[in-house]
Amino acid sequence: MAKVSLRNVCKIYAGERGKDVTAVDDFNLEVADREFVVFVGPSGCGKSTTLRMIAGLEEISRGEVAIGDRRVNDVPPKDRDIAMVFQNYALYPHMSVYDNLAFGLKLRKYARAEIKKRVTDAAQLLGIEDLLQRRPKALSGGQRQRVALGRAIVRQPKVFLFDEPLSNLDAKMRVQMRTEIIKLHQRLQSTMIYVTHDQVEAMTMGDRIVVMKDGLIQQIDTPLNVYHHPANLFVAGFLGSPPMNLVGGRLAATPGGVIFKEKDGGTIQCRLAGYPQAEALADKEVVLGIRPEHLSVGAGAEPGMDRGFQAIVDVVEQTGAETSIYLQTRSSFLIARGDANLGNRDIGHRFTFEIDTEKVHLFDAVTTRRIER
Repeated sequence: MAKVSLRNVCKIYAGERGKDVTAVDDFNLEVADREFVVFVGPSGCGKSTTLRMIAGLEEISRGEVAIGDRRVNDVPPKDRDIAMVFQNYALYPHMSVYDNLAFGLKLRKYARAEIKKRVTDAAQLLGIEDLLQRRPKALSGGQRQRVALGRAIVRQPKVFLFDEPLSNLDAKMRVQMRTEIIKLHQRLQSTMIYVTHDQVEAMTMGDRIVVMKDGLIQQIDTPLNVYHHPANLFVAGFLGSPPMNLVGGRLAATPGGVIFKEKDGGTIQCRLAGYPQAEALADKEVVLGIRPEHLSVGAGAEPGMDRGFQAIVDVVEQTGAETSIYLQTRSSFLIARGDANLGNRDIGHRFTFEIDTEKVHLFDAVTTRRIER
């Protein structure tokens, strides 16, 4: 296996009327040997373009890509020792599963015995031994995806690249295949780079995740660090389901400490603990972030307390183990999550809610960067 290095990588497309379009800008990343890294972000953020530059399917405008100790900017895709798994499987419909798995090895003139061994080993690893004589049209979506994975595995490449491979599967199959790919990484101990717009895939699969927006890296860290310590407002709002609640307001210095007050005379206010520099930000615009799991129906709290406020229940979503409560205050819409016994009968009623002030985040309203505690 091998590490992958991207240094100041850019991708610029020629636009209309001489206006170039920058799809990826100054991308820097070191993927360690045997690491599983996930690129995540909304459509058009440049994650698939970056993956295709690593694969050699897109020309690099500026910068350098290295696989192992070898610079591969000008190396054809077939000579980079990588294997790519695509969103649409890209199987040959007229070939059997066995021939689909063996095709790349045959092109590289491997001996028949070696081809048979690699195909058999991959089929056993993926549990598709009984499908080797079928054609793709006779397979389910999950089975086709296993064949696509198997075709990459038989190559025994230095690096596996995945371009949204699960997006065409139904919800249950996505969960199953997500688990299979995680197990595959553990068994093969290989370097893997995975592209997705699905934040759940990113959070559950990657050793590290790279959050992208508009061709720029927003944050690189472990999934839990990104979730608990988002670098800016975009990361805070993008990762998390339901997403983080973001409320604009100002900080006010009081004898009892610094208090956040919602803008436009809103009803939300809370006393902030653990922000020694908050005094310096007093009377400046900030954005308060609170995860839905840290916002709950108040147990005896009264409006006007340091962390209690009233809101009207707009929608209640019950999924069995948890309940998502959509709230409306005077100026904001929020989501609370918990096991509260609220139901549709409570829609339109006013309740008191509490903020776990130890878990709030503050962001600079101008720079959008998170303010450290």
